Amino acid sequence: MTIRVMLVDDQVLLRTGFRMVLAAQPDMEVVAEAGDGVEALQVLRSTAVDVVLMDVRMPKLDGVETTRRICAEPDAPKVLILTTFDLDEYAFSGLKAGASGFMLKDVPPGDLLAAIRAVHSGDAVVAPSTTRRLLDRFAPMLPSAGKEPRHKELERLTEREREVMVLVAQGLSNGEIAARLVLSEATVKTHVGRILTKLGLRDRVQVVVLAYETGLVRAGGHG
Repeated sequence: MTIRVMLVDDQVLLRTGFRMVLAAQPDMEVVAEAGDGVEALQVLRSTAVDVVLMDVRMPKLDGVETTRRICAEPDAPKVLILTTFDLDEYAFSGLKAGASGFMLKDVPPGDLLAAIRAVHSGDAVVAPSTTRRLLDRFAPMLPSAGKEPRHKELERLTEREREVMVLVAQGLSNGEIAARLVLSEATVKTHVGRILTKLGLRDRVQVVVLAYETGLVRAGGHG
């Protein structure tokens, strides 16, 4: 199945570069482009898109607010935020707005393609070390990043589910969590599914953000 990708960036040269990389893939097609958030929302009304590559700093409507509006729609495409190190705070806001992950703009093409495929398949791009650095840097600024979890909904989780949630928030894959807790990967997947359902979360990115917001995981990546 072909992954329909939309490029949203105010730099034409950057869009051209990404389009060339994606066009060379047999399972990807760039079906739309936009130079700002307003244009992106207009295009999405009439174009079917699976994954949106979203720049953050754009005129008229920035990538964070555009992401929030896209993700609020039913059957919304997945959004992958593109950022640079000096815009980390925007990437964090983008994750909170509903993005399924973020990548650096100078990411190697292979990593970008893998991220698009992962997001399209329902995974969230939260494992790279850049994500951990971002969360470690901005988690202390969250209003409720204290030492004890303060989110009432966390009380719905079993002790095992809380263990799994902490490891998800630290960026571990299901396989890594299975090895750490001496469980089967299928069991870990079941636990992750229950965590999402109980907490009303969409994907692993939201698990990560909530874990930091509630203090379940603190800056430095330790629960």
